[in-house]
Amino acid sequence: MRKLAVLLTIILVAVSHSPAATDSTTRVLVFDMNEDVSPSLWVKTQKAFDLAYHDSADLILIRMNTYGGTVVDADSIRTRILNCTIPVVAFIDNNAASAGALIAIACDKIYMRKSASIGAATVVNQSGEAMPDKYQSYMRGIMRATAEAQGCDTLINGRDTTYKWHRNPQIAEAMVDQDISINGLIDAGKVLTFTATEATKHGFCDGLAESIGEVLELENHPNAVITEYRPTRLDKTLGWLMNPALQGLLIMAIIGGIYFEMQSPGIGFPSVIAVAAAILYFAPLYIEGLAAHWEIALFVLGIILIIIELFAFPGFGVCGISGIVLAVTGLTMAMVGNLDGDVPTISPDDVLKSLLLVIISSSVSIGLCLWISSKFYTATLFGNRLSLTATQQTDEGFVAVSPDLKQFIGQTAFAETVLRPSGKIIIDKHVIDAKSVYGFIEKGTKVEIVGCEAGQLYVKPTSN
Repeated sequence: MRKLAVLLTIILVAVSHSPAATDSTTRVLVFDMNEDVSPSLWVKTQKAFDLAYHDSADLILIRMNTYGGTVVDADSIRTRILNCTIPVVAFIDNNAASAGALIAIACDKIYMRKSASIGAATVVNQSGEAMPDKYQSYMRGIMRATAEAQGCDTLINGRDTTYKWHRNPQIAEAMVDQDISINGLIDAGKVLTFTATEATKHGFCDGLAESIGEVLELENHPNAVITEYRPTRLDKTLGWLMNPALQGLLIMAIIGGIYFEMQSPGIGFPSVIAVAAAILYFAPLYIEGLAAHWEIALFVLGIILIIIELFAFPGFGVCGISGIVLAVTGLTMAMVGNLDGDVPTISPDDVLKSLLLVIISSSVSIGLCLWISSKFYTATLFGNRLSLTATQQTDEGFVAVSPDLKQFIGQTAFAETVLRPSGKIIIDKHVIDAKSVYGFIEKGTKVEIVGCEAGQLYVKPTSN
């Protein structure tokens, strides 16, 4: 009996420590990163990582296929990965180019499909042209820092000490700067891009795999419990609305709606367009925690000041300029991170990018409004339906001022009301509007009519 008990104990201990038993309790969160790096992807990344913490995941696996995107959002994502207490593994399903390479290098391990590639992280503009060295320098720095964050091995051989980086920072820089030359790897004048085999050889890939299952087998978690982060329809809609291109169009619609509303009396269709565009612009940013109450309030206050300037004060002064500054500030700061209601550490690059988007979109909108006004509100085949082109000719009986008033010049009358300086006079039982040439005239005072301009009689007191 004692031998049987010992045997059962050994079996139970072996089972409890077997890989299958341990693996059954391993939780893996899979997150697909198969779109351009943008504010939308940054928001989805935060939600995926929050879900991983909520489910007590043991591993986060990012399935990546992206050609890159905005540096600002890529930097935010790589920072979140580097600061994550849960191991993060990247599976490059096809492409990890540009900003995608930065995100992949930030992960603890990288696995690649045999046909995949990683690299080509040069900063370019929307036309695909390389940006000035100021931008390349920043990208080189964060690529180098990200590679260095993976650590190195210290090798001591006698009195010589060398450091073997897990991911060579110089190689990471070569993915950005074509002026960097590495013996036996790449010559100057070319930007580095690795195939899966090359990445494995040089430490930028930890293994080759063709599926998520193979990646988990390489990680010794073949039977792990997998949870996939799937964006909801609301998340997809909000992400679509937060696309910088669509945000630019919404800003144009806001400015255009306000402009055309100012050209017509009352409140009409342009106001509806402006309000709808403003809601579609601010609502996703507010829901995702980017826009705060004060940023929306700044925009609204700015629009109110502009309206007051246009209708209450002649010219364009302090009120109008303040309104423009506040409206632009509200639109700009709404796109800058404002997470968890805390005061954010605002990146100058974030602010500059948002400010340029607002200014360019507003300028294009104003230009289009002026062009549309000149084209469609003039005497054209289509414009005749939008504008009044008829003229009122004098020989047809149209006059600006009734000529009958001029007959009263030189006559006397009495002030029917107090003239301060405008009021009414009575002459031949006719009550007529009049204006004092100088000073106030009390009611009942005898006055002389001395002139008539723009339909207005001018009078002065008379002692006769």
